[in-house]
Amino acid sequence: MKRSDGFPQIVRFLRNIPVLLFVCAILAVYALDVCQLVRFAVGVLGDGPAAHHLTSMPVLALHAVALIGLLCVGYGYFIEPYRIAVTRIRLRTPKLSRTRLRIAQITDLHCERKQRNERKLADLINPLEPDLIVFTGDSLNSIAGLERFREALATLDARIGKFAVRGNVDDRRYPDVDLFESTGFRCLSAEAVALEKDGETFWLSGVDFRHEDRYREVLERVPKGCYSAFLCHYPDLIEGLCGINADVYLAGHTHGGQVRLPLYGALVTFSRYGKRYEAGRYTVGETTLYVNRGVGLEGSIAPRVRFLCRPEIAVFDIEPA
Repeated sequence: MKRSDGFPQIVRFLRNIPVLLFVCAILAVYALDVCQLVRFAVGVLGDGPAAHHLTSMPVLALHAVALIGLLCVGYGYFIEPYRIAVTRIRLRTPKLSRTRLRIAQITDLHCERKQRNERKLADLINPLEPDLIVFTGDSLNSIAGLERFREALATLDARIGKFAVRGNVDDRRYPDVDLFESTGFRCLSAEAVALEKDGETFWLSGVDFRHEDRYREVLERVPKGCYSAFLCHYPDLIEGLCGINADVYLAGHTHGGQVRLPLYGALVTFSRYGKRYEAGRYTVGETTLYVNRGVGLEGSIAPRVRFLCRPEIAVFDIEPA
């Protein structure tokens, strides 16, 4: 029993090793740079040979790395969190024959007292005239952002409807708050609903954080021959969907890592699968999974930065095959 209880903790620790190495490397660079500056200052005051050490090639390279790091932090804090990308994805299905669907997905707004991207959403989404707008969880970092969150969602327009599921932050920190009051969004706690366009029926289902263990029960209500879209805040249910009808699975939660490194990608995902489904489009069995990078920033003590991981609105054009 002890071994099985400790095993997930060991796995989580191993997955965090790249983060620890990255942080240690950053600290080492700035510690060395400070040491060189102190050595230079001591040399100047003492008129010793260390006064010329600051201009040696290795030390100049160290200064350059430290400066680039500061510029990256400035970019990640002041610029990238506000550069929303609109990602377009085309999906084809034999389950539709006469109609096309356009679904706009937003997720992880993490609204708080400070205004960030909330006012941009309507300007980016409404001109696309989506049939559905879906929100896949994590609305607030603090209750001070509640009205901002509701106002942002209320300004969004969809031809057929607007739907949402609650995320882990929503259900853990704000379980008794009606997040979607006056927004026009219908919250799918553990539901599957039949919708129609141009005489064709398709299904939208969703589970919130509290009821994600009911996902098979919910999806088994969806007829096999109908197109089926599934909403859940986490991407972690994807490998349990075998044998049930979920053509597309829309999730968030990972923020794409929020900070990504070239070639390596996300440093942290907070997913049980680690980096396997960190961001973007995946095909697992007969289901297309899309993990949205989200619009906002992680709350609590997490740094409010994005690097190589722009906030995202995803738009899905679903067409007959």
